[in-house]
Amino acid sequence: MTIIDTVPSVFETVESEVRSYCRAWPTVFARASGSRLYDEHGHSFLDFFAGAGSLNYGHNNPALKRPLLDYLGADGVTHGLDMSTTAKRDFLQTFRSTVLEPRALPYKVMFPGPTGTNAVEAALKLARKVTGRKTVVSFTNAFHGMSLGSLALTGNATKRAGAGVPLTHTTQMPYDHYLGGRVPDFLWFERLLEDSGSGLDHPAAVIVETVQGEGGVNVARAEWLRGLADLCRRRDMLLIVDDIQMGCGRTGDFFSFEEAGITPDIVTLSKSISGYGMPMALTLFRPELDLWEPGEHNGTFRGNNPAFVTATAALDTYWRDSALRDRTLQAGGRVEAALRELAAGHERLGMSFRGRGLVWGLELAHEGRAEAVCRRAFELGLLIETSGPRSEVIKLLPPLTASDDELDEGLGILARAVRHTA
Repeated sequence: MTIIDTVPSVFETVESEVRSYCRAWPTVFARASGSRLYDEHGHSFLDFFAGAGSLNYGHNNPALKRPLLDYLGADGVTHGLDMSTTAKRDFLQTFRSTVLEPRALPYKVMFPGPTGTNAVEAALKLARKVTGRKTVVSFTNAFHGMSLGSLALTGNATKRAGAGVPLTHTTQMPYDHYLGGRVPDFLWFERLLEDSGSGLDHPAAVIVETVQGEGGVNVARAEWLRGLADLCRRRDMLLIVDDIQMGCGRTGDFFSFEEAGITPDIVTLSKSISGYGMPMALTLFRPELDLWEPGEHNGTFRGNNPAFVTATAALDTYWRDSALRDRTLQAGGRVEAALRELAAGHERLGMSFRGRGLVWGLELAHEGRAEAVCRRAFELGLLIETSGPRSEVIKLLPPLTASDDELDEGLGILARAVRHTA
């Protein structure tokens, strides 16, 4: 495949240097359908990036596109702040009937600004308001967003440095497996909590990702998550699960914490909640925590009605039964088997792999190797990115709707890219 090796000048001369993904994939994309993107020259790329997890149902999914076009064609309300609209009502009713009630979750639904980091900021503000405390605990290699409150919770040193100001009122603790299983879970955390000389102020909340996507596809064990929930309950700390990238079915169940059998106090959702890649975010919380004053947290674009339309269509299409969940778990097994075979065939590269559902990471021990594999995969027609503190992990996020043939094709390209860069 011939790939454009220079970005058109308007991107270089007008757009900020902060741009990133376009540097890794130097072509101009023109259209997208299902699991594929196409550039302006007609080259096809299988998409195992899926909008960083924003496109769980693929690009321009017809089941979502038709209701959106109908809504726009009927002059449906596009921008409504937090006014009551038919689109918002339909979404709330559908979310309650397909997601909350079947799981016996009593959550109130808040629409913050339509980004993941805004959902996190709202969660932090609410936890501090409810408890009257300031400190929030997060974990090593966590990623929760790029605004200041979210960034204070994030582990990556480069991202933290971009803040330009002190990042305060947070404390990091070891994530599952961080100490290699040599120390009992939460030993350090609990010791700090019980020792009045530790210097740790009593936290308002603990925030956790069940799978750390940006941190390197680090998967927390169900028993570790249950232990954390128990610790939060015993020590009077709110438990926040950041399900922005791993929610909406990425790990199989709609919420990634369902496997562990826990019920967080607060949950953040974004990315694939709109189903169509449009901006939308939710902060969910137990009713007794709903102490907000009207307008105390708001945002001009918290009422993205077209996103409500596609979100409702996604829930109606994929979450009225267990078919997508079952399909995701089956497909995850297919990916796991392929990665096991790939790692076994390249033992000298020091590969390891891990994941759940349809999020998988392939770690390559040698510095720069994962980035080289991703570059070669792009040249071969596959979009994948790296994650982890040293970009040492290749992250796979195919659409949940990808066919077996598409999964096999993408995994085959990955294997070729590994061989070509070995």
